[in-house]
Amino acid sequence: MSRLSDLTDFYALLDRLERVVGAKRLLADCTGRSGWPERGVYFFFESGEFRSDSGKGPRTVRVGTHALTPDAGTRLWGRLRQHRGTSSSGGGNHRGSVFRDLVGASLAARDPAIVVPSWNTDKPQHEVALAAEHEHERRVSAVIRSMPFLWVAIPDAASYGQRGYVETNAIALLSNYTRPAVDAPSPSWLGRHCDRALVRDSGLWNNDDVKKTHDAAFLRAFEALIAAMERA
Repeated sequence: MSRLSDLTDFYALLDRLERVVGAKRLLADCTGRSGWPERGVYFFFESGEFRSDSGKGPRTVRVGTHALTPDAGTRLWGRLRQHRGTSSSGGGNHRGSVFRDLVGASLAARDPAIVVPSWNTDKPQHEVALAAEHEHERRVSAVIRSMPFLWVAIPDAASYGQRGYVETNAIALLSNYTRPAVDAPSPSWLGRHCDRALVRDSGLWNNDDVKKTHDAAFLRAFEALIAAMERA
């Protein structure tokens, strides 16, 4: 099967997943009491980003999971909360979230007037630098909290298993890195300003797995996970 055909099937499964969970959510509206499974994989979308080849509808811009090493204890909501940032202040910690780091770097590259020199370095101690970082974290939070997302429950152990398999292969399938673009990002996509070629060329807010080739069998595993949610 072709990559385009697999992408079409993948998005059909995401449509099915959306029916199972009811609707996409926004992190701006979420709390830890929003009924999350303990473990899973999430899929983010972004305003203005649409599929152009595999059908109609929004294109996926980031795939992620949590706790893929035996000593990691993060749960699904814990990871989403890191991406969301602090609800009270609107800030966050880009050093604990690659997603936030990439979005922040892209915002600054698009608008040099808001460059934060300490971004993606060791945390500064100077109050002025800390204040500048906090303001930029607020900008990042505003962007990420406005992105709709879906999630699939995958109740495996906190190690590389089904979650890692689904995450890796979904990213590899979606990535346009060094291959003919399918569902290319829009000309105005924020990620085009990113300082990481892996983001710019893949069309995803992901660094890892964008160079890989997907295993089409993961679609069957993904479908089985959705079916299990339907039966629950």
